[in-house]
Amino acid sequence: MTQPAVHGQVPQDAPQDTPRFPLPGSAPDDSSGRPVHDAGVRATSWRMAAVIAAAGIPVGLLWWLLAPSGLNLLSGNPELRSGGNTEGWLPRDLVLAGLFLLAGCIAGAVASGSKHNPPSGRDVVLAVGAGALGALAAWATGVVCGLWWGTPEDTSASASIAFSLRSVAVLAIWPAATALAIFLNTVFTTPEAEPGA
Repeated sequence: MTQPAVHGQVPQDAPQDTPRFPLPGSAPDDSSGRPVHDAGVRATSWRMAAVIAAAGIPVGLLWWLLAPSGLNLLSGNPELRSGGNTEGWLPRDLVLAGLFLLAGCIAGAVASGSKHNPPSGRDVVLAVGAGALGALAAWATGVVCGLWWGTPEDTSASASIAFSLRSVAVLAIWPAATALAIFLNTVFTTPEAEPGA
């Protein structure tokens, strides 16, 4: 039986805590009162990062197919098919730089989220880090393709005769393009007004 409430006292069978409603993107509170992050959102971020990093393998294969001293499909010049021709060394790096720029822009667009769900700081770090891993994977894939399917050449005069990357700074293009694409998307995307606001 409930006892009548005395002034200043709470009835014994009344709920002691008011219900807490979780914020968007978080699960119900844990016992300490702190919001628990939604595991689904975190898993999606990691999946996105894994896809961006794994994209380095097809990018590296494309590099070998298109670039001079590889299969050289882009120029079609038979003189550039040999790694001994120094005129093909710069275009070989530029082909990879262009592929990295394209891959970074696509990765940045994917990681930018939407108007309703902008990327968190963790999403940005994951996307940029995955871009760096993707660049390394593309470089390694291209070199391996050159070793497996390329024409064996004497590299005693210069290591650049083999299918490789002369300028290691090119590897920074993919993560930099990813970060720039996320930044530009955040700056130029206007959030939609809340209904009833």
